[in-house]
Amino acid sequence: MSNATRLLPQLEIELRGRGFDLVVGIDEAGRGPLAGPVVASAVLLKSFAFTHPVRDSKQLSPLQREKAFAEISHNAHVGIGIIHEDVIDEVNILQATFMAMHQALRHLVAQLAVDGHGADQLSDRIFLLIDGNRYRPCEGQNFRHQTVVDGDAKILSIACASIAAKVTRDRMMDAYDKMFPGYGFAGHKGYPTQSHRDAIRRLGISSIHRKTFQGCALV
Repeated sequence: MSNATRLLPQLEIELRGRGFDLVVGIDEAGRGPLAGPVVASAVLLKSFAFTHPVRDSKQLSPLQREKAFAEISHNAHVGIGIIHEDVIDEVNILQATFMAMHQALRHLVAQLAVDGHGADQLSDRIFLLIDGNRYRPCEGQNFRHQTVVDGDAKILSIACASIAAKVTRDRMMDAYDKMFPGYGFAGHKGYPTQSHRDAIRRLGISSIHRKTFQGCALV
């Protein structure tokens, strides 16, 4: 494995030794912004060999994240979950984050089925590693799991999920920047920067703003 990776798959290897040959890292992007979706990713690595840096997405430049994501897509099964701002406003951001994680996991499990893994074979083989300290299991999928505080900086598969979620969401915000000119979404990605707050004061909130978030009441 390249030294550029900086994260070793120690926990993944340990779990495989315990019989969990399908170790899935889960992380999200977009809990804090005032606009846009929350995006989660579930990543099952098929290879631990990377040539590009793979670590916490916040420690990588946008170009590094794009290169890493391309390699992750080649080296892993990747499930993506996207929960939009209207649902966030309805259920709150924590529940929306869990929903995004469940969606990402369902997409990943569907890929495994296509790859020849029967659904009845998965319950004793999958182990979830989730960034953070809270997780609500998906109804009907009682996989073993472990939360890891700062997991995106410690666990290779979680770091990969962090990158996949971040790149997916950033691409969406870049597209929204063209749909909603003047807010600067391509720059701040919906986070509550001063320029974003100023844009809200000047333009009001858009249809992709999270109306229940305090920062959206600045109009």
